[in-house]
Amino acid sequence: MDGEPLPDWVIPPPGGFTAADFLRMDGLLPRHTELIDGSLVFVSPQTMWHAQVLKLLENELDRQAPAHLRAVREMTVRLGERQAPEPDVAVVTAEAFDRGPSCTHFLAEDVVLVVEAVSADSVERDREIKPRRYLAAGIRHYWRAERDGDRTVVYVYEFDPRDAAYALTGIHHDRLKVTAPFDIEIDLTAIGQRR
Repeated sequence: MDGEPLPDWVIPPPGGFTAADFLRMDGLLPRHTELIDGSLVFVSPQTMWHAQVLKLLENELDRQAPAHLRAVREMTVRLGERQAPEPDVAVVTAEAFDRGPSCTHFLAEDVVLVVEAVSADSVERDREIKPRRYLAAGIRHYWRAERDGDRTVVYVYEFDPRDAAYALTGIHHDRLKVTAPFDIEIDLTAIGQRR
């Protein structure tokens, strides 16, 4: 049975897509498509928990950030030749944030912190693959939010130059309070509450 032909962008070139290929496909791909290791990654619809975590973290990080930093949600970050993930939330320099409304992505050097909220389809990507790519690109701070029953848990990682790896610096259940990359305090129990 013959169906409609596949769009050209579905078929990867030899060696996979590059970040430049990926960024040129803006407008062709489904929302929230990522490029990881030269392959297009399509994500499943998000849950209400995921949406609420992203909203809280983006709002609080942006509100508490010093003037030279801004928080932004679901923007592509070009990490390298074959890497262009879309972190759930990122803290970037104000200079990068102010590039204008037509900006479609940031560069790794623009990013201070990335946050991923783990979904059923992203467990391996968010716990293993993406942190390695963020680390290799020089992003110093990585947070991972996960659901534990009715609670949200945030795992906080910071680059450890001695081991050249991310080191777990805290596991936060009800209240996230850290001093790096800046002083931050977030009530995680607010997730799911009307504000």
